[in-house]
Amino acid sequence: MNRTANRGGLRVERSTPFIQVQDAGRFGVRHLGVTQSGALDWISMSWANWLLGNDLGAAVVEITLGNLNLLCEQDACLALAGADLGATLDGEALAPWRSFNVRQGQRLNFAQPRQGARAYLAAPGGFDAPKVLGSCASIAREELGGLHGNGKPLAAGDQLSWAGTRAAPRVMAAASIPLFSPSPRLDLILGAQIGSFSGQSLFDVFNSDWTIDSRADRMGVRLLGPQLHCQGAAMVSEGIPLGAVQVPPDGQPIILLNDRQTIGGYPRLGALTPHAVARLAQCLSGETLRLAPVLQESAQQTHLQLLRQWQTG
Repeated sequence: MNRTANRGGLRVERSTPFIQVQDAGRFGVRHLGVTQSGALDWISMSWANWLLGNDLGAAVVEITLGNLNLLCEQDACLALAGADLGATLDGEALAPWRSFNVRQGQRLNFAQPRQGARAYLAAPGGFDAPKVLGSCASIAREELGGLHGNGKPLAAGDQLSWAGTRAAPRVMAAASIPLFSPSPRLDLILGAQIGSFSGQSLFDVFNSDWTIDSRADRMGVRLLGPQLHCQGAAMVSEGIPLGAVQVPPDGQPIILLNDRQTIGGYPRLGALTPHAVARLAQCLSGETLRLAPVLQESAQQTHLQLLRQWQTG
């Protein structure tokens, strides 16, 4: 990556610990105990990059819950996708799912969530950040990735530049824009321990509203609802996939996300599909959702259909 191009891009004037540089994630290193990280809503990240003609996994700024102020230090074409966080450019409302031009001296601000939880800001060629173990995805626990390579979130005074010199802006078809409707239904591929749960628990899993607990972050999301009971014997720890739905002794499921641990020993109901993981990333604490069983073959077809959208827009 060109570490010298466009050094005067965006200067951070205000930020929070929830705003990070992310990309498609870090793979091939879980045997070292290093998790994948990467954008939680990978679909919105991909659309933000698609809007500029970037590689779909190029580095973006993941803006969680808003409260970000940026000063534009050069003219550029940027793109925004994902949540509506009340973004403005010099005080004028800026809707997501589009590319837009900025001029030197303008201010790009993000307020608070109006719909969804995470927005993704893309720049030509992707934001410029050092790659650590093949990715610039931020993960604070391991102190890897991010703007400075140490996993830290963006902070006031940081300067964002990008790798490309020119964008190739595109326009999304209205039908391709994801809907963040309330009380989503998240598809779950059943796992190896599903038969160890009681019949009542299996009924409750798929016929109850689950509330997102305030104990939710990039590592995982705890759900509140009926208490689930596993009747199986104690498990030996095993690898944890993205979207795994673990059930600890208190009977309240935890959906594990990008910054999850690499192994775990709690029984699992299964794992959310990649599409469902992205949708969960746009849910706020206190919202409700439902879980729905889905066959692996059906989930694969849905995933392939989604990937084809980026070929057609």
